[in-house]
Amino acid sequence: MAENGVVIDGPDTTSARGSLAIRLRDVIQHRWAAEVRAIGLRGSVAHGDDTDHSDVNLVVVTYRPKTGPKPALRKVDGTPVELQVVTGEEGLGQARVLTSRWPLVADGFITTYPLYDPKDWFTDQREAHLTLLAEARPLEFTQLARHNWAIANGAHARAVRLAQWYDTDAALVLMAEARLHAALVAGLLTRTYFRNVADAVKRTGVAAADMQELGAILKYQAEELTARGRPVDGTLGALFD
Repeated sequence: MAENGVVIDGPDTTSARGSLAIRLRDVIQHRWAAEVRAIGLRGSVAHGDDTDHSDVNLVVVTYRPKTGPKPALRKVDGTPVELQVVTGEEGLGQARVLTSRWPLVADGFITTYPLYDPKDWFTDQREAHLTLLAEARPLEFTQLARHNWAIANGAHARAVRLAQWYDTDAALVLMAEARLHAALVAGLLTRTYFRNVADAVKRTGVAAADMQELGAILKYQAEELTARGRPVDGTLGALFD
């Protein structure tokens, strides 16, 4: 199956993770046959490039709220499983809203592999999201990028201060947060979405950035945001624009 230029052949059912995805689908269909509208597979297993350390990410679409299986995050036969549950209306609504985490959620809207989808709900979700992207104005992406920049800048500043106090462990945690949000800034400014957090920081070149390098990246991003009409600093009145 080809989606947005990405070819997805589906899970390798001979692998432990592909086999588990099929088993999960079958159990869900059997136990909640009247409640489940669609079941989809996301992440590396759906893309067909999973490894022995990969999770199985399933999304279950129900007809009504609070029906079907409960959301879950745990291991099954040694494999981490994330089970998301959403109603059809909620799922389409999510696909029609641009958020500050768009670079991390768009892949799920665009490249979900349908394990069970008799009425093409996942196609509808994909089309809803692609329509949103086609209609979104550049300033909407820039506004969300500035939001992520503020988080990244704040985390970076706290990390620098903690490092000066020799609280290295806390500084490392905040640096990870700063790198992620700097990657989200880059993704929003270029309309690039990522497979996951690791993919985001790697593809944007911030994964190995130290404090000084990340500071320089944030400075460049601030200049870019200003050039695009969304400066990171301004007057009191500008706060409410």
